[in-house]
Amino acid sequence: MEEGTSEEPTHCDDTVPYDAFQWDSREDCEVRQILDRVADKWSLLVISLVGNRTMRFTELRRAIDGISQRMLTVTLRHLERDGLVERTVHPVVPPRVDYTLTPLGCTLLETIQSLVRWTEEHQSEVARARMSYDRARAGVKVAQAGTASKT
Repeated sequence: MEEGTSEEPTHCDDTVPYDAFQWDSREDCEVRQILDRVADKWSLLVISLVGNRTMRFTELRRAIDGISQRMLTVTLRHLERDGLVERTVHPVVPPRVDYTLTPLGCTLLETIQSLVRWTEEHQSEVARARMSYDRARAGVKVAQAGTASKT
């Protein structure tokens, strides 16, 4: 075994070992498709927002910085198809459409909120790690450039 390689399936002491490859890694695998959907940044934001209250399309668009009208439409359709978001059209002029989480979507909300809390709690640590990594990589490139110019 390579030095520094853990003999345990995980090096996180307080987690239960979990086989990340318990599902098929082929592109047509249902689990992979669901993970792709719920882990998408726009889906995470939509689920978080409609988890708080029913919202209209324009409210969602204003609340999600950087999302285009088309991307929000596609995201909402996918979430509705997956049974996570419910779309209600009210027969008024002009038409009013509301979006809310379904009971299934509500079961995902706690997990998403935990992920958001973790991100908020650890954002400075991640930023420091990125800076350290970038500095180290920049140093390697400078050293490589110096070595290349001597040859």
